[in-house]
Amino acid sequence: MMSLRRTTSAALVACTALLLPLAPAAGAADRPGPRSTEEAVAGLLDGIRQDPARLDAFLRAMPKGGDLHNHLSGAVSTELLIRLAAQDGLCIDSVTLTSATGPCQGTLRPAQDALAEGGFRTQVIRAWSMQDFTPGAESGHDHFFATFGKFGEASWRHPGTMIAEVTDTMAAQHQSYLETMLTPSSVGVAALAAEVGFDPDFAALRQKLLAAGRMQALVDGARTDLDTAMAEYQATEQCGTAQARPGCSVTVRIQSQASRASTPARVFAQLLLGMELASQDERFVAVNLVQPEDYQSSLDNYQLQMEMLDFLRPLYPKAHITLHAGELVPGLVKPSDLAFHIRQAVLTGHAERIGHGVDVTHEDDSAELLRTLAERKVLVEVPLTSNAQILQVEGREHPFPLYRKYGVPTALATDDPGVERIDITHEYVRAARTYGLSYPDLKDLARNSLEYGFVAGRSLWRDRDGFKPVPECQGRTPGAENPTPKCAALLAASPKAALEWKQEGAFRAFEASVLHLK
Repeated sequence: MMSLRRTTSAALVACTALLLPLAPAAGAADRPGPRSTEEAVAGLLDGIRQDPARLDAFLRAMPKGGDLHNHLSGAVSTELLIRLAAQDGLCIDSVTLTSATGPCQGTLRPAQDALAEGGFRTQVIRAWSMQDFTPGAESGHDHFFATFGKFGEASWRHPGTMIAEVTDTMAAQHQSYLETMLTPSSVGVAALAAEVGFDPDFAALRQKLLAAGRMQALVDGARTDLDTAMAEYQATEQCGTAQARPGCSVTVRIQSQASRASTPARVFAQLLLGMELASQDERFVAVNLVQPEDYQSSLDNYQLQMEMLDFLRPLYPKAHITLHAGELVPGLVKPSDLAFHIRQAVLTGHAERIGHGVDVTHEDDSAELLRTLAERKVLVEVPLTSNAQILQVEGREHPFPLYRKYGVPTALATDDPGVERIDITHEYVRAARTYGLSYPDLKDLARNSLEYGFVAGRSLWRDRDGFKPVPECQGRTPGAENPTPKCAALLAASPKAALEWKQEGAFRAFEASVLHLK
């Protein structure tokens, strides 16, 4: 088993209505206008930046690409997890507030009890999320990561229903692409790793895991599990029917996660499984390492895990690598542990993207590292709220502006929006207000989230500097309804280019709407 909208005219009209009080004063039409629609929208954004309601409406309606850093079990709402726990007849311990299988006796209360409004439901929501959390005896870091153990039993049986909620939320905020993290064949791969054990000779270890078709059986099982999950998702969303829900329009891809705090044998087996899946099934696109980077076992085995990836990467050219790296701060670990994680993730682990990257200024020769990330076009996935809640790093202390200063590509992400009680619009609002980002800046963050996504196919863009179209798509404004024949052929052959073209059209519709243009 696996553990774990389209742009609508109604939404744009709602956004426009909220912006109407900002219409130009009498006589404004006599003044010289901006040179472009984008400049006009940029000016509008500047005018509402300090107005929370209008800024939220503006950024909620703005196309925002994809979410590249998303843990499915932490992405769904706590309310859905409670409903699933009740549906499956689970219990919740009234003392520890941990979900469990029955019978519901003693301190174990039926999860059904948490469906009704009241003290018990509030206790569960607070224990399973960051709602109302204030640091005290427990740190934000510890409370955040403890939530997964508390709701864990409720979070793995219905991945399709969970994907449905996540994609509906994304579509409502004008996102079109999701990479979410799952642990494929988690029970089976753990058993195989325990049986085979660890061998520091990675080639020999790989052959032992592949022997007798045992790893292939896990691959086949993971693919079947995803078939089941996606069928549940499509049924929940009524995809392909006249009643199709908005989430059907979101392209979904899976990152196979490995548990970095586990034994070396298990981590290698999980990474190998993820590489095999990405080579055999286009829905599985990448491998990632999850669990807290500051756990002692994670720290002890960090270099070894990067060496595992260094060995596996050339054998699986179709598999992508994105890694949690640098989700650390002084005081959480000793100084020497802050000095190399991001660099090793990129240079040894071959990471094409980095999740978090908060400790970059504490790395050895951080300026040289930043230049390397920029030159190699290694994107940093930036979940601002997650970093604030877990690491207490935000505002001027966050390296987000530093990455941008050095030309390192970045994209905003949610991480665990269900646990955090936020959505992607919240992250765009936070970025716009905290760092004074312009409308073109925000557009480029959204473009990056598709450009650096691991969806298959050629890009719409000639290169990753400036977002200029490839030759086949020149001569038409990106996103236009009538691409040239050569461009249409590219869009038909490339899911990535098609997503990017669609987003450019969504930008045009959004800009026209907020400026009351036809």
